[in-house]
Formats: sequence, structure tokens, C-alpha cells
Amino acid sequence: MHMNLSTAFKTARRAKQAGFTLIELLIVMVIIGLLAALVGPRLFGHLGKSEIKAAKAQIEMIGTALDGCRLDLGRYPTTEEGLKLLWAKPENPDIAAAWHGPYLKKAVEKDPWGNPYVYKAPGEHGDYDLSSLGKDGKDGGEDENADIRNWE
Repeated sequence: MHMNLSTAFKTARRAKQAGFTLIELLIVMVIIGLLAALVGPRLFGHLGKSEIKAAKAQIEMIGTALDGCRLDLGRYPTTEEGLKLLWAKPENPDIAAAWHGPYLKKAVEKDPWGNPYVYKAPGEHGDYDLSSLGKDGKDGGEDENADIRNWE
């Protein structure tokens, strides 16, 4: 089989021009959009649940650190001292002598939604009250906006 030179060039040119048409690209984009619409809400639902679990775990971790601090100082940090006493050495020399921290490796001042944890000692529900106000940062709420508390 013999092919002349012009036929070879035409074949090579067609191979270079081969690709996707605009219609094919639009169909692929529509399919990707449909998949994202189906999968996206499920993923975001899990994200909200994971933030709640993270807040609960952080409250437990802070509670353990507070217990360690209490063992050294003989009391929980006051509301005024706050949670900062768990990672920063106090300036008061009397407290600093008994302080053997840090009780947390790093500062945990904010919950997974970026809101500050609410700490009160002595607490209304125990030696201390520690809570996250949830995603909305307000008292009360449901689902992701629900408060997460150490006494519940």
C-alpha cells in the first residue's frame, strides 16, 4: 500500500485537530455539576457533625487539663484567671510557685466555629462550667447551633 506525501500530511493534520467538541465539554461539566449537587450536601452534613465532635473532645481535654491544674494549685482557675492559666505561667509569684504547667500543649481559647469557650469558676453546675455556644455563638439553639456543655 502506497501513500503519497500530501495524504500523509492531511492525516497528520487531522490527528492534531482531534479533541473534544464544545458539546462534549458541556456534557462533562453538567455531569460533574450533578455529581457535586448530589454529594455536596452529604459532605457538609458530616462537616457539621465533626465540628460538634471536635468541640466535645476539646471540652473533655480542657476538663482534664483543669483537673491537673487543680491538683497543683489546690483549686480550679478563677473566672478572672480563665483558661489562660492552663498554658501560660501566671505572673503572681504565689501561684507561679505551685503551677507546674503548661497543662495544655497549646492555647485552646476558641471552639471549632471560632467562638470563645465560656468558662466560669465556681460554676453553677459544679466546680466549674465550661461550654461552647455552638455555631451561632448564642445561648441555646438546635443541631449545630446547640450549646455543648461539660455538665451535660
